[in-house]
Amino acid sequence: MGLKLNQPENLTISKKTLLMGVLNVTPDSFSDGGLFLGETRAVEWALRMAQDGADIIDVGGESTRPGSAYISIDEELERVIPVIRELSPRLNIPISVDTSKSEVARQAIEAGAGIINNIMGTPLDRNMAAVAAEFDIPLILMHIKGKPNTMQKNPVYADLMGEIISALRDSIAVAEAAGVKAEKIIIDPGLGFGKTVSHNIEILKRLRELKALGKPILVGPSRKAFIGAILGVDNPRERLMGTAAAVAASIANGADIVRVHDVKEMAELCKVADKILKLCNY
Repeated sequence: MGLKLNQPENLTISKKTLLMGVLNVTPDSFSDGGLFLGETRAVEWALRMAQDGADIIDVGGESTRPGSAYISIDEELERVIPVIRELSPRLNIPISVDTSKSEVARQAIEAGAGIINNIMGTPLDRNMAAVAAEFDIPLILMHIKGKPNTMQKNPVYADLMGEIISALRDSIAVAEAAGVKAEKIIIDPGLGFGKTVSHNIEILKRLRELKALGKPILVGPSRKAFIGAILGVDNPRERLMGTAAAVAASIANGADIVRVHDVKEMAELCKVADKILKLCNY
């Protein structure tokens, strides 16, 4: 694709699958809530993920698990800004901020973040697009049906991939109209965000259809509930091998970036999958 992710250095999406390491500085995220709530532990874990092979560190301060409650801007800022400010000079890979609030995105960029990961990317908040355009940074647009507190209450689609592509196309148009450069937009089908188990499986099988939008594709299957349902495993932290299968399928079907919790293991998987599927030379 040739997309360049700026700050602190150019990182090009090409043949190599990029790894986005998840850093949830929240008390209630579905998989690791509370583990990294606190600046010291969060920074240590981010540095560990970078050492283990992460290409991007994704910092989020508000849980978006099914049924999660909305938190205030001030509370989210209090969680993420100190961590980003501390991490920025210590990392040589980009930091993304996982947020649905444009003011949080703005302050995170000022603290050192270089990418906005907007999980409420469909429909896109025009203010969020304006912030990405103002700072000239990449913007990730994710598809979501509904809102986190209601999204898993019987989600229904007449045409799953058609509706996802249409919603993402609309958000891309909003972003570009706000001044976001076309080459700085990344799309995410939003596994688990208003999707049933069968929906998630179908998305992974048909992922390559998103190439019609002409944007790099990010996929976040890591430890998701659909993997637990397939395996019969309730504890998200016990879904490593299921996650590995989903990440491999994502790469095989066209993913450019995978968002994961288990960076070291997924870095090994990506290296082998890329060698087989994309003929990469590391």
